[in-house]
Amino acid sequence: MKNETAFRLIHHIHIHSSSFDRSSAFYLALFDALGHGGKVHRGRDWLELNEFYLDQAEAEIPPSRIHLCFLARSRAEVQAFHAAGIAAGGTDNGGPGLRDYHPGYYAAYVLDPDGNNIEAKFDEQPA
Repeated sequence: MKNETAFRLIHHIHIHSSSFDRSSAFYLALFDALGHGGKVHRGRDWLELNEFYLDQAEAEIPPSRIHLCFLARSRAEVQAFHAAGIAAGGTDNGGPGLRDYHPGYYAAYVLDPDGNNIEAKFDEQPA
């Protein structure tokens, strides 16, 4: 039997932003809050962290509209994520708290500068 933990469904997420400077500041604040800030690779008009890519949208490639969920390691990281997102110019889309998706699903949501719904979640009791 194959090791299911080695399976990855998603290869990468690529977000095209309407303002790279504004969006990169937003995502860098989120990555710092989740303990990954020092792992980000940056270029003049792009940034990358593991499977996540952000760059400047162009006329032929408009800004993205997605829902993206980052894993957190604790309630405190979810709370820090939400606070950092708001402080970095995001819009509250659901404060930190338990959700009814399944028992122990603790999450928060912020809209990034382009309106993408960005979530951080912590599973207190993995489903």
